[in-house]
Amino acid sequence: MGLIVQKYGGTSVGTIERILRVADRIISYKEEGHDLVVVVSAMGKSTDVLVDMAKQISAYPSEREMDMLLTTGEQVSIALLAMALHSKGYDAISLTGWQAGVTTEAIHGRARIKQIDPQRIQAELGRGRVVIVAGFQGLSDEGEITTLGRGGSDTSAVTLAASLNADKCEIFTDVSGVYTADPRMVPAASKLNTISYDEMLELANLGAGVLHPRSVEAAKKYKVRLVVRSSFTAEEGTYVEEVANMETGRVVSGVAHDEDVAKVTVVGMPAKVGTLSRLFNTLADNQVNVDIIIQSSYDAAVTNISFTVAADDLKKALDTLENNKAELGFEKVDFEQNLTKVSIVGSGMVNNPGVAAEMFRVLAEKEISIKMVSTSDIKVSCVIPAGQTELAVRSLHTAYGLDVAETAVVHGL
Repeated sequence: MGLIVQKYGGTSVGTIERILRVADRIISYKEEGHDLVVVVSAMGKSTDVLVDMAKQISAYPSEREMDMLLTTGEQVSIALLAMALHSKGYDAISLTGWQAGVTTEAIHGRARIKQIDPQRIQAELGRGRVVIVAGFQGLSDEGEITTLGRGGSDTSAVTLAASLNADKCEIFTDVSGVYTADPRMVPAASKLNTISYDEMLELANLGAGVLHPRSVEAAKKYKVRLVVRSSFTAEEGTYVEEVANMETGRVVSGVAHDEDVAKVTVVGMPAKVGTLSRLFNTLADNQVNVDIIIQSSYDAAVTNISFTVAADDLKKALDTLENNKAELGFEKVDFEQNLTKVSIVGSGMVNNPGVAAEMFRVLAEKEISIKMVSTSDIKVSCVIPAGQTELAVRSLHTAYGLDVAETAVVHGL
């Protein structure tokens, strides 16, 4: 049979009972003759517990020491899972990220994987063992332990699958696949059988939490066959592929929402060449990520620039602007919180005019105000008041024919 890389999230290994259940699932694959590399996250909310302990000691703990602390969560999980397999008569070995050959940038808290040396893993597979790897972590060229940021275990799994030339990479989570919307908000949401890399990347970037965006980027780059499945059922999951076989007439594949949004408006900036460059380079130099950008001029000399940031980054953005006010030359800064970005995504949008107009019509009909708009070939995003999120998502899901009552199968394998 083939080589399969699996990833189990924190919910999937949140208790000893669930770890034993994961071990049984792994054994079922071994019994079918597969070689297995298993990437595991920290148990349940243990990472949050570690972060809380650090914050009790220091409001601004060292990033290096935070990486030292947080990587212990995954080490607990991999050791317990290896023990579970041993207890059931199967040979397994647990490896930290650095033992598994994962080399990253020399950045703490958000490092990117540079390369993976698969020799150790291949040697252990050659001995017939299940190899269990700690996700979310690696080692820099300087010998420092690093972490990849939240959701990094997805990226660990996909990049390992690429380096090992695995037959597929299965991401096991607490949902049975990728849905047309968050089923907790939209009961009529349906599970997709397949979705394209580009659509999945847009959904992940726009708030769909089932896969981390960097893992989808890696899967697309290295053509990794990716599957999202539930760790609690045997139900078939969603395949993320190069080209998904779209159902005839379907232009929108899903509705995503991101409630972690704030809007910043820089008022009265000089309307000169280089203004945008100075503003956004200043924000980037201070690690402020910007999303939607709108520029509006009210006379020839000055301009207003609005942009969105993650709500958690609002204070950093405001502090950065205030600290650089003299250099940037603006009059004042306004901001707005309690906003949500609602988006429609679908590769069929490229050749179908009027998709955005329909979105605006639906939101207007429900008297939902639109603060900002952003578009690409396969998505349209609107920033709206957070209190109208559920109404917007459900209304758009219905308007684009995504309700499960209207279609039992959104994509066909």
